[in-house]
Amino acid sequence: MESIENKVVWVTGASSGLGKALAAEFALQGAEVILSARRFDELENVRVGLLNADRHISIAMDITDESQVMHAYEQVLAKKGRIDLLINNAGLSQRALISETTMLTERTIMEVDYFSQVFLTKTVLPTFLKQKSGRIVFVSSVAGLLGTQYRASYSAAKAAIHMWANSLRAEVADQGVNVSVIFPGFVKTNVSINALNGEGKAQGYDNDATANGLKAGEFAQQAIKALANGEEFIVIGGKKEKLGVLVSRFSPSTLYKMIRKMKVK
Repeated sequence: MESIENKVVWVTGASSGLGKALAAEFALQGAEVILSARRFDELENVRVGLLNADRHISIAMDITDESQVMHAYEQVLAKKGRIDLLINNAGLSQRALISETTMLTERTIMEVDYFSQVFLTKTVLPTFLKQKSGRIVFVSSVAGLLGTQYRASYSAAKAAIHMWANSLRAEVADQGVNVSVIFPGFVKTNVSINALNGEGKAQGYDNDATANGLKAGEFAQQAIKALANGEEFIVIGGKKEKLGVLVSRFSPSTLYKMIRKMKVK
């Protein structure tokens, strides 16, 4: 089992939700956490609440702005000198039918959930290769394994980053760099409230599935335990989500029938 203590962990989307919970759990386990998101003040509010707050740093960046990403990366190396885990967590969800979703919204979701994570990973990859160590982590989604109504663009982006991660894992396997993908199911965060509707605006309200999902802290504990165990394919969620993933592997046609009957928006 790999120790988290004293590891330098860079978490994107760390100002709220899954990222905030992951940052807190990494700090509890003795890691040095780099928190990134767009708003510095919100990152600082999270950082000062972490265990041993002075060990951690906040670096604001818009993950879709390549110049900001490059500058943030330079700051990380200047302040910490290395990166042991990169947690590609920043993301954006969707709640709209395909027929109602504009192409601008389609591209926005793909930019945040796929291209920005690819760019950040390609930016930091030389450091991992030079170190001949480290783990690159992508937070995908169970939706990226199943594909459901109201989430077509989101499901596609999350599936794309999963496949990209698989290729990356194969390419760096003999160079000491590990790659893991986490697939959360329903977790109690603001993901549904912030999800884009067809016009690209925040939905603005929650749904029952998310409101009754796994607590973010429980998600973080399970995720970090799995990472410490070296797991590469990590599904975290309730019984229904795990059943869906299992059915998708053994009987896709059965899965398609199940999804048709789903009423969750």
